[in-house]
Amino acid sequence: MISIEEIEAAAERIAGQVVRTPTVPSPGLTELLGVPVTAKLELLQRTGSFKARGATAKLLALSEAERAAGVVAVSGGNHGIALAVMAAALEVKATVVMPRTASARSIALAEEAGASVRLTDGMDSAFQLVTRLRDEGLTLVHPFDDPVVIAGQGTVGLELAADAEDLTDVVVSIGGGGLIAGVAVALAARRPGVRVWGVETEGAEAMSAALKAGGPVPVSVSSLVTTLTAPSVSQLTYDHVSALVEEVLVVPDREAVRGSLDLADHAKVWAEPAAGCLLPAAREVVARVGDGARIGLVVCGGNTAPRELTGWAERFGLL
Repeated sequence: MISIEEIEAAAERIAGQVVRTPTVPSPGLTELLGVPVTAKLELLQRTGSFKARGATAKLLALSEAERAAGVVAVSGGNHGIALAVMAAALEVKATVVMPRTASARSIALAEEAGASVRLTDGMDSAFQLVTRLRDEGLTLVHPFDDPVVIAGQGTVGLELAADAEDLTDVVVSIGGGGLIAGVAVALAARRPGVRVWGVETEGAEAMSAALKAGGPVPVSVSSLVTTLTAPSVSQLTYDHVSALVEEVLVVPDREAVRGSLDLADHAKVWAEPAAGCLLPAAREVVARVGDGARIGLVVCGGNTAPRELTGWAERFGLL
């Protein structure tokens, strides 16, 4: 388990490189959900998602030899974009491995930042390739199975705890679990009464499967929300979630896409379905907790092109 001190140290390390994103009350979402809602707008972060925090924390912690070797990451989108951009800013050569199902925009953004992008047929083969590249000498920057990366993501929770003091429940999306692990540690230390809830989409249920099995297990991934499609969580993220998270809720892809449309309509923010899935989950939390709930949403990223989101919405009959 990482400590609050590690998160505080990460916050100091990355302060000059990342944005302290706004934490704001949302009148529109408050009206929609019927309880006070506060949004942590990580989609306004550098590279468009929270992933810049963990990537930067890791890059700044590398030795000179590790930096010189160049870094490699596997990603469904946002981690790869973040590593590509932040590595370029710190003058480190980066390779990013992505599945072909990753959005064209995510692939283009990583390439435009100067990374060497390698595409594979799926996330399983992407993880296999990145393991081979690590064994060949590149320095791995894992998207979630790394305490330094988790501490970097935990700075989201540190800021949320400081900027929104009246929350009862915080809802966080889960891919591999790095974000929710870090946020849960920060809130447990700074706001110990606050419940943390996780959200996955159907077909991207690595943490739910792990909780049922008592530890990480491989899962088949089929969700269109590729930024959440880890083929398994790690023991590290599982340990944090099983100890600190109230429950992991699972929502259909259709409701995640509807959530993105609702965020645009009611919160006036353009968020990807990995953030859109927070809204159906938040409705479930409110139904369980009752009218006294005061909800915090970690709006994790906004790296979805309008054409992609409208295409999904049309497929599900939402437009």
